[in-house]
Amino acid sequence: MTTLFEKIKNTVLADINAVMDKKEEKNPIALLNQYLRESENETNKVGKLIERQYILKEEFYRELQQAEFMEEKRKKQAAIALAANEESLYETAIHEEAMYKDQVIRLKEAYTQVTIQLEDLEKRHREMKLKLKDMHFKRMELMGKENTMKANAKVNTVLDQSVVGKSTNRFEETERYMEQLETKINTGYEQSMFDARIQELEKAAEKQEM
Repeated sequence: MTTLFEKIKNTVLADINAVMDKKEEKNPIALLNQYLRESENETNKVGKLIERQYILKEEFYRELQQAEFMEEKRKKQAAIALAANEESLYETAIHEEAMYKDQVIRLKEAYTQVTIQLEDLEKRHREMKLKLKDMHFKRMELMGKENTMKANAKVNTVLDQSVVGKSTNRFEETERYMEQLETKINTGYEQSMFDARIQELEKAAEKQEM
């Protein structure tokens, strides 16, 4: 049976999803930018974890070297104490050698584990960065398509007479003016050429009469 709290939670989630859907419908690129920023933040967090993992790996390595050094040192000291028949020193050295040996085993396991974890984190981090880069490329493609859609809509708005609400639009007026101007210029040009040709004929006729 659904509790009152679950009903409230579901209602709130539904309202949030509705708001997000409206926001995405109104400005999808802005919402995509928000998702990209969040993805970048998550990628940076993994990068910081990798840095900490490197530090931890180095600390384990130093502790391992120290434990191995002390194990070998106590081993040699135990041999010296045994040769000198120093039973108490021998027992102490043997006991501490065993302790350091146990530390070496545990530190080796921890060092191996932290190394595996680091490699896994680095792999995932590389994948995240590649996906993030791909998402940036995808955003550029979407922005290009969105700009094209907006430009086409603007052109259609200008060219569509039903939207403009006039019998002719600016482009048609410009085209008509250019046609009229072309006709006028062509007529003047033809008239000018006609007059020039007549003048040439008149001059030729005058020369013949002389």
